[in-house]
Amino acid sequence: MPRLFTGLAVPPAVADALKGFQGGLPGARWIEPGDFHVTLRFLGDVEVTVADDVVEALAEMRVRPPLTVTLDGLGIFGGDKPRALYAAVVADPALTDLQAEQERLVRRAGVEPERRKFTPHVTLARLRRDATPEATAMYLSQAPVFAPLAFAVDRVTLFSARDSTGGGPYVAEADFPFA
Repeated sequence: MPRLFTGLAVPPAVADALKGFQGGLPGARWIEPGDFHVTLRFLGDVEVTVADDVVEALAEMRVRPPLTVTLDGLGIFGGDKPRALYAAVVADPALTDLQAEQERLVRRAGVEPERRKFTPHVTLARLRRDATPEATAMYLSQAPVFAPLAFAVDRVTLFSARDSTGGGPYVAEADFPFA
């Protein structure tokens, strides 16, 4: 069963800039910059027949203009039990609409509904148990200034991930251009 998700690939120049925020956080497993992306819809482990149906459904995405994704700061998911360091994506109605369309298409292909709220971001590190709230707060307070980073996207990519605890490597299985 492949482990799949749809997302927006981060271009190399932006990935290089984000790499500058990696390091100096105890308990971090840093994501390879080539694996940076904005997840639109995590599908999980799906049967091959469902994966084929997902590809067919995604091919029916409606035409849309390219959109701009802007990253504007660092954050931590997990609160008192930090689990990930991320670069936040600025809220954008076009991105929200794209994600909602992804949800509709994959549900039509037989994937269970997503229960979590869409929080667009680029994961920079997965955090182990020894990453304390104090250490993550210190890291955020001492991180370099985060100048906004923007990039244009004109396609959704269907990625696969090896069976692991997350963080890649990811393989681009198919691209679905906006136009």
